[in-house]
Amino acid sequence: MKGIILAGGLGTRLRPLTLVTNKHLLPVYDRPMIYYPIECLRNAGMDEVLIVTGGEHAGDFLKLLKNGKDLGLKTLAYAYQEGEGGIADALKLAEDFADGEKICVVLGDNIIERSIRKAAGDFFTQRTGAKLLLKEVPDPERFGVCRLEGENVVEIIEKPSDPPSNLAVTGIYFYDNTVFEICQTLTPSGRGELEITDVNNAYLERGDLTYDVLEGWWTDAGTHESLYRAATFVAEGGANKMDEVGASR
Repeated sequence: MKGIILAGGLGTRLRPLTLVTNKHLLPVYDRPMIYYPIECLRNAGMDEVLIVTGGEHAGDFLKLLKNGKDLGLKTLAYAYQEGEGGIADALKLAEDFADGEKICVVLGDNIIERSIRKAAGDFFTQRTGAKLLLKEVPDPERFGVCRLEGENVVEIIEKPSDPPSNLAVTGIYFYDNTVFEICQTLTPSGRGELEITDVNNAYLERGDLTYDVLEGWWTDAGTHESLYRAATFVAEGGANKMDEVGASR
């Protein structure tokens, strides 16, 4: 299985910090934000990773990460997203890299406490479809939210004003290779973007979607408040450290 990190966007909610750099290169306690999704994938056994980014600071990823060897990666590739087409639009750029294999997609501002190795193993043996990682949150209106009937997800609603549950879809997704066919069928939302929620609902509609609830803490780092929260979690020792990387760079 290969790993995809989506690290584009303008980071407007984090201005003025993002006027001079890409959001995913901002520090989260003692390391750049992009280290954390790399760690997430590497700890789950994936050492072939593609970073999809964009904007005027895209070259800074290469300066920082180089070929990924220092971070324990066998392959680190890069793709450039033109414009602001949304998460699903960025994902389309990963098709050649995936080369028919299953993929794990991580949004570049997602930081977790524990490993997703078990979920990755379960999806590896799942014949087809997709798997989502969910998490109970106090502010579900900020995220894609699952509506359940019993133990089954029956609908995923993007940023609902009246959330049907507090189970948010985290920015960690597992997909088979038909995800790229689904992305080609999408139409832009009211925001003018191709939404990842539409991708997940497409799998749901064909009855090919599973989920796990993520253990340990999870946060995004896309606002000043959540960036501070992420740094606090890491500083208090919640995150697993990448082997000596933070200390050696």
